Amino acid sequence: MSQILDISGERPSLLRRIPVRLAVLVARLLARQPPKRIVAVLHVLRNRATPATYEQTLRARTHVTTTSTRCAGMYCLQRSLATVLLCRMRGVWPTWCSGVRTPPFAAHAWVEAERRRVGEPDEVHSYRVLLSVPPLGEPERAP
Repeated sequence: MSQILDISGERPSLLRRIPVRLAVLVARLLARQPPKRIVAVLHVLRNRATPATYEQTLRARTHVTTTSTRCAGMYCLQRSLATVLLCRMRGVWPTWCSGVRTPPFAAHAWVEAERRRVGEPDEVHSYRVLLSVPPLGEPERAP
């Protein structure tokens, strides 16, 4: 297994943790919704955002995982949603993806920027994208 990319475990300052915690909370609520509703909400939220760079997305993901132990663990849906929400609060939008692999069956959610998966191990490349919400103007990936 390859090493997960990180930017030195950088933890946001106390004041900057407020939007991170808000993104994590909203992501937790959104993660409980059906996939169709999640995608619909993300389609609305991406409006007027510019495409995120890899570095911007990695920084947001790192802030999410260093602030929330739940998101640092195995809750990939909440982590990916919190990352795109935090990016949106900063005026940018990465591509949110959800997919599956077989065998053995497994589901996963992640974010991409500049056509690269952000902060994910190499084995995530075996997942087939089922749902994606890219920045406005970029094509959605078909299953």
